[in-house]
Amino acid sequence: MDQKKYIQETTFTLALILSSHTGLLGQHGAPAKVSHIEPLYIDLARDLGARKGEKEINIGAEFANEDHYKKYLLLAEYEWAPVNRLGLEVEADLVLFGNGRTGETIPGNKIESVKFSAQYTFLVSPQMKLSMAGGYTQLFELPEFRNFSKNNFLSEFVYNPFLVAAKRWGSNFHSMIYFSSLIKQSYQHSAHVRYDWQLSASVHYALPQGKYSIGLECNSAWTTGYHLTLRPQMKMQASGNLAVGFVAGIPVVHPSAGFSSFIRLIYEL
Repeated sequence: MDQKKYIQETTFTLALILSSHTGLLGQHGAPAKVSHIEPLYIDLARDLGARKGEKEINIGAEFANEDHYKKYLLLAEYEWAPVNRLGLEVEADLVLFGNGRTGETIPGNKIESVKFSAQYTFLVSPQMKLSMAGGYTQLFELPEFRNFSKNNFLSEFVYNPFLVAAKRWGSNFHSMIYFSSLIKQSYQHSAHVRYDWQLSASVHYALPQGKYSIGLECNSAWTTGYHLTLRPQMKMQASGNLAVGFVAGIPVVHPSAGFSSFIRLIYEL
């Protein structure tokens, strides 16, 4: 074969290969990643399209008015990406109850659950500004402190597979849908299994400066009945690595729930 023709064909082939991968690589050879705004209440195990080495710590607190008592929730979570597009998360939640009405029985304080999550982004399309991911969360729900013993240190296993799809519309509007099922199995009675479902949809607007975003998260759940809560929210970038999110909870279909508030501190390592 003519050497000049061989060089031309080889160059053309390499150009085709590189052009076919431009949607998969970003700057400095890093995998492509579409910037999405994720909801503050039900957040993800890691950003969609996570890149190796990303790390984040979250601290959250919620105050909620239930039917005849008040609920205080504290959470701490650590999330990281060991490889590109794979996010892992560990989370622990502490829940406290108080101010019950006279004669009313209120739940006992407890570490509500310990969670381990894995999430893989299987689709990243910069052209469509679209990302999709699937994942799994394993929850270990614990009994109340007053009932905790060496024979009663775990109340339920919760198996929680989920799917996420997010799309950015232009430069400022973001939307996301999160769907999951929760299969709950009693630790003491393994034959006792029940199924719950969750569907969350959110829309956010990022202000042009990029330091603030406002949005609405709609959390639907099918447990003993259908529940719907609207969560208007705002996120502000306090510094280069620290962001603060504020969320209000407005129950629409939830007979025993009252208004709630939630704050999340997000620190990128």
